[in-house]
Amino acid sequence: MSETETPVTTLSAGDVVVLKSGGPMLTVASILGDLASCVWFCEEEQAYRFEDLPAAVLIAVAFEDDEDEDAG
Repeated sequence: MSETETPVTTLSAGDVVVLKSGGPMLTVASILGDLASCVWFCEEEQAYRFEDLPAAVLIAVAFEDDEDEDAG
């Protein structure tokens, strides 16, 4: 799979996002108002981390199938 960052105005539970300033990929667990509760696995700590972040600082990561790219 290849990935590209695409700005979106609406986030939903299950979306994969990154901070606009960079960092690891996060999964949106839930949305409450303008806050996105995110979860990710921290390799250094070998543990899951959780954080509530303003949706305004996040960018959704769009995934594309490699098969679609090879077909052209």
